[in-house]
Amino acid sequence: MKEIKITTEFIKLDQLMKFADMVQSGGEAKLLIARELVLVNDEICTQRGRKIRSGDIVEFDGEICKVK
Repeated sequence: MKEIKITTEFIKLDQLMKFADMVQSGGEAKLLIARELVLVNDEICTQRGRKIRSGDIVEFDGEICKVK
């Protein structure tokens, strides 16, 4: 599990995926989220602008990131 530290109150899901190197671009993140391939806290998430906060866990393609 990769731990990602953010310095703001939240980060949007698509931005986090790019920041954590889960995807190459925001457009790629948008497509994967729309195809229901991304989990946030063990639930499918289709909102690319979802606010991800400290303690949230994002999972895609076997890669897991915990936000600190």
